Amino acid sequence: QVDLVESGGGLVQAGGSLRLSCAASGRAFGSSAMAWFRQAPGKEREFVARIGKGGTITYSRNSVPGRFAISRDNVNNTVYLQVSSLRPEDSAVYYCAAGRYGLGPADYDYWGQGTQVTVSS
Repeated sequence: QVDLVESGGGLVQAGGSLRLSCAASGRAFGSSAMAWFRQAPGKEREFVARIGKGGTITYSRNSVPGRFAISRDNVNNTVYLQVSSLRPEDSAVYYCAAGRYGLGPADYDYWGQGTQVTVSS
């Protein structure tokens, strides 16, 4: 069992940056891969980034290096998503998830409640 609570979302201007946090509790956190997904109104939930349980293997959706950067702190049971050069199309609810190291929502068993990111043009 892993309980996840996201924070750090908000309203930001295009071109700005945000760091989202996901605080985890539960014994399974240390053995779980973690990921961030996002869901905009009327759209399916889509993969953003993932990180292995040890934190050394990461993968992000964007072809621009560093625009989405995932990291984790296994001492403090927290996962981060640094999002840079934000665009209006990045507006969505961002979810943290724990599970296997996959690319789809079905690969993750535990989900947070989400944090809203709104990017103004």
